[in-house]
Amino acid sequence: MRIISRVGGEENGIMIRVGGVVLCGGQSSRMGRPKAWLPFGKELMLPRVVRLLGEAVTPIVVVAAPDQAVPPLPSNIEIARDARPDRGPLQGLVAGLEALRGWADAVYVSSCDVPFLQPAFIRCLIELLGACSICVPEVGGYRHPLAAVYRIEIAAIAARLLAEDRLRSSSLFEETATRFVQPEELTDVDPTFQSLRNLNTPADYEAALRESFHVEG
Repeated sequence: MRIISRVGGEENGIMIRVGGVVLCGGQSSRMGRPKAWLPFGKELMLPRVVRLLGEAVTPIVVVAAPDQAVPPLPSNIEIARDARPDRGPLQGLVAGLEALRGWADAVYVSSCDVPFLQPAFIRCLIELLGACSICVPEVGGYRHPLAAVYRIEIAAIAARLLAEDRLRSSSLFEETATRFVQPEELTDVDPTFQSLRNLNTPADYEAALRESFHVEG
């Protein structure tokens, strides 16, 4: 049985329920092997990200490709599947939003390759959502759609974009009220923006392992 989150933000003084979605259905072509299964300390990458996300929100859904093998996860984590393969993060976003419909008002969406994700960063974005439909960091000259908060109702807009073959997640920002969070709004909770540090290549992974050993080991 899924538990409705007691974690959320406020909108007009009313708490909203916020869940989590982790997307792990990418091809990991630059990494050369599935990121979800990468060892990281005593954990694998996907379970680590799920654990960190779970310190800020619940329930959590992991979205995988149709036939993708997923590492063992806690029994309360639901696994959803992309309706079609190779359609990018927007397809996974729709699957995750629909899986949490009725259980959450909004979700924090994460990739599966952010081993230094900070729960305080997640909570900050939730608080900054306000009356908007999306709250996304704009840091380093980039918008980060896989480190953002989305209201459940934008699933219909995302599904329409998919039907129009507009597969870029950033297209959503043009279609609905979006809060672009600036770096100075996040430095108190994540001064070096480690929550936005995803691992794309073996060199990225090796560097993160070295840093984790010094910090955690």
